[in-house]
Amino acid sequence: MSVSFETQVKFELPKGYIDKNGEIHKKGVMRLANAADEIVPLNDPRVKMNPGYLSILLLERVITSLGTLKKVDAHVIESLFTADMAYLQDLYQKINAVEPPAINVICPKCGHEFRQDLPFFGEA
Repeated sequence: MSVSFETQVKFELPKGYIDKNGEIHKKGVMRLANAADEIVPLNDPRVKMNPGYLSILLLERVITSLGTLKKVDAHVIESLFTADMAYLQDLYQKINAVEPPAINVICPKCGHEFRQDLPFFGEA
């Protein structure tokens, strides 16, 4: 069975990362997170000292490329402008969100068809 959805998403930062040579890196790729991406950073001493550092380590793990950089590490993520950091955090949330199941429903009175979200198993 083959995967029928995208596991990587291309993005373009609003501002861009400026490297030590003054080159701006804006285009990149983020992959879907896996369980280890969210669990492993929790043991990092930087996260234990400052829980806000978790998002930096998460992004370091899932951003597979940024411009012509050979590696996207914590230093790169730490050096991003706040607009770019907010953009990446939002993108991470969007691509890793679980979408609720939905069905197409037809109103018995007017015949209007619409899509209705269903609760997840165990939800009311």
